[in-house]
Amino acid sequence: MDPDMRQADGACHCGAVRFQVQFSDGLRTARRCDCSFCRMRGAVAVSAPLDGLIITQGQDDLTLYRFGTKSARHYFCRHCGIYTHHRRRSNPSQLGINVACLEGVSPFDFARVPVMDGHNHPRDGGGGVVGALTYLPAG
Repeated sequence: MDPDMRQADGACHCGAVRFQVQFSDGLRTARRCDCSFCRMRGAVAVSAPLDGLIITQGQDDLTLYRFGTKSARHYFCRHCGIYTHHRRRSNPSQLGINVACLEGVSPFDFARVPVMDGHNHPRDGGGGVVGALTYLPAG
């Protein structure tokens, strides 16, 4: 994994949805969130500008999920259910891209991932880093 990578190709699990993405700051923006939805989803996301994502295949195979304030827009493949990206509530000019969908990148490539306070969302007067998840390979 190259933390300085500027762009990548990605896809959902079944391959119905394919995309190209240009990142805001390589893979250095990797993070998790502890809001009710992200706790269950469990994805590591990296940042991209709104115009940094091009769906190259399967635009009609994406489905949208919104909850709470309905500000964030979470996109999933309607066939395999994999979350590919979302438009952030904390910064509506950014997308969060699921690193597990990126070619050559795995969530387990990140030794330490900051966890953001989505339970007390920045738009509601909370926010910030509340912890970190770490991955330590066996052996």
